[in-house]
Amino acid sequence: MDDEAVTARPHEAMTGGTPPGRSRGRLADEVYDALLGQMMSLRIEPGSRVTIDALARELGVSQTPIRDALNRMEAEGLVVRVPHAGYRIPPQITRHRFEDMLEVRLLLEPAAARRSAERASPEQVAGMRRMLEDMAELEGGKGPTAYGAFGLRDAAFHDLVALSAENQVIREALARLHTHVHLFRLHRDAQVTHLAMAEHEGVLAAIAARDPDAAAYAMRRHILRSGERFRRLFDEAEAAEGMAEKG
Repeated sequence: MDDEAVTARPHEAMTGGTPPGRSRGRLADEVYDALLGQMMSLRIEPGSRVTIDALARELGVSQTPIRDALNRMEAEGLVVRVPHAGYRIPPQITRHRFEDMLEVRLLLEPAAARRSAERASPEQVAGMRRMLEDMAELEGGKGPTAYGAFGLRDAAFHDLVALSAENQVIREALARLHTHVHLFRLHRDAQVTHLAMAEHEGVLAAIAARDPDAAAYAMRRHILRSGERFRRLFDEAEAAEGMAEKG
């Protein structure tokens, strides 16, 4: 993102540094929400550059909450730190990389769900349930920020499954993909969130029932169906490009 790329302010009162009564954490959350909304709506374009100085000027805050928000985004795969040059928004995922990521997920995530059904503690199962409840509250939310928040919780649910599987290698491999961040940047569709929720419920039900085969099957089915949903987006984009070239 160049200096002029950010135009929306997180809050009308976000001017002149940290206002009295506004905590550093709250201000960083507002910056985070503003940037997330612009990224999910593609107002900040994939591949563009993000600089702390430019964001501080545009949003009217000090550099500290900007750094806090960007550090959080870096951990979630939303931005990439570029040495001596600030940050950059990752490029939009290509169809080839999408298919590669899908293949890796089909190898790793059903195995993680199987192990989760065998090894997850009651507290971990309860934590997965709470995550789905959080996602359900966001499911009907409108706007790119709500959709982006849903996508990040989607990623967190899958991470909880991998964590409870007690295989750190699988968990680290899946975390490096940042699959959900890339996918949810492709398109905002209420049907996608609704279908994903139902499939997650099936995965969790099998884990809670201590049924490894059912958990592995439910996770594999979820990934395949998710792949089909997002694959249609690539088909539509390619068709649109073909029409544009003919026109």
